Amino acid sequence: MNDTFPQRIPPSFARRIDWADPRDPLLRQVALSPEEFREVAGYSSDPLDEASVSPVPGVLRKYRGRALLLVSRACPIHCRYCFRRHDRGESAPRGLAEWTPALELLRGDGELREVIYSGGDPLMRDDAFLAALTQRVEAMPQVRRLRIHTRMAVAVPERVTPTLTAWLGASRLQPVMVVHVNHPRELDGEAVAALGRLAGAGVRLFNQSVLLAGVNDDAAVLAELSERLMAAQVTPYYLHQLDPVAGAAHFAVSDQRALGLMRHWRRSAPGYLIPRLVREIPGAEGKVPLCDPEGEESADERRHFA
Repeated sequence: MNDTFPQRIPPSFARRIDWADPRDPLLRQVALSPEEFREVAGYSSDPLDEASVSPVPGVLRKYRGRALLLVSRACPIHCRYCFRRHDRGESAPRGLAEWTPALELLRGDGELREVIYSGGDPLMRDDAFLAALTQRVEAMPQVRRLRIHTRMAVAVPERVTPTLTAWLGASRLQPVMVVHVNHPRELDGEAVAALGRLAGAGVRLFNQSVLLAGVNDDAAVLAELSERLMAAQVTPYYLHQLDPVAGAAHFAVSDQRALGLMRHWRRSAPGYLIPRLVREIPGAEGKVPLCDPEGEESADERRHFA
């Protein structure tokens, strides 16, 4: 038993798993594996060096003009490749009063344009707390957007309640939600309906995936994922190379294979269905795109994105 990162699978996600198939791509994402206990050089407990960009508890300042709040350290689902799987979050703020130092820090940043709720999963917090926290962010006149990164909207679609869509839709901030879907079978009818409720409330929806061996390292699977996302009103956004977190090395896909998948994909899909293939590197100004040595990436794709 992995005491530091126990297995957790919500019933709504479990219903999509083919439990008779040990190679099921949804099962592989959430099932404990003996490979997690193998030590691999270059894989660490804090692969993005986030401790160095946290000026006060609960806040990460990686990129200019944005601030990330670790609103909850809990998740409804424990993805075995999670780059924060070793983060216990003992010092994380909980009640609104504990968030005062973080909010004061943000209030003093005149360049701040976007606040990002992350975690864990921010939707593990109840709507009353999230709405109250958002009211405090709204009081900062320089902030224009609220971005929420969540696995919950798809993994536990019943969490997308009328209360959630109401406070998001009523905010003066432009609401953006980045969901996390790795395989087309995650988008069942309930998940698609939940995404539709968010889109109907005026939330702009994007998806980021992680490229995972044995899950989605196949051009046809990636293409089908993008098709289903677009049908669900979600724009494919990023395809991440794995962050080198200890316990997840068995999910790694080589850069050579990743770029080959992208080349194959581009031959049969319009550009708006193809996410940017990126890696996060500590200290970089944004996400770093993987550049194809065969020159298939445009000059625009060679920039840093965040």
